Amino acid sequence: MVKGPPFWGRAYTGASMQRILTLCIGNICRSPLAEALLARELPDRVVWSAGLSALVGAPADPLSILLAAEQGLDLRAHRAQQVNSQMCQRADLILVMEQHQRAELERRYPLTRGRVYCLLAERDIADPFRQPRTAFETAYADIARGTADWAARVRQLG
Repeated sequence: MVKGPPFWGRAYTGASMQRILTLCIGNICRSPLAEALLARELPDRVVWSAGLSALVGAPADPLSILLAAEQGLDLRAHRAQQVNSQMCQRADLILVMEQHQRAELERRYPLTRGRVYCLLAERDIADPFRQPRTAFETAYADIARGTADWAARVRQLG
């Protein structure tokens, strides 16, 4: 058994983290950015995103698309999807943007306990939906920091 940093909350007990789900509310602003950044950092892993109350079928927010493009990422093909039990069962690691999302996901899908963590350990990543560009820039910076930290941890665990 490999024990993670103290903020992980639980020991990691199993196989390597091959399948990673990123999650927010609508699946159009934050989780698509996290998905794209993790996929770039961990090209040998399967990474996807979903929302707790997804705007199913909606494209990524235009400001998320723009900020991603400025960083060499392409979100134009993204379409929001609703999280479901199959996704949760498939994921080795689930990264959420806010603590209340972790609680809600674990309430809906109890089998996720022990695999759900906040992307940033120290605080929530604010939802930039319908906010100005500066809110998206702040969210992007937090997501980039969180994904870089998690990518390093995932690589270390194998």
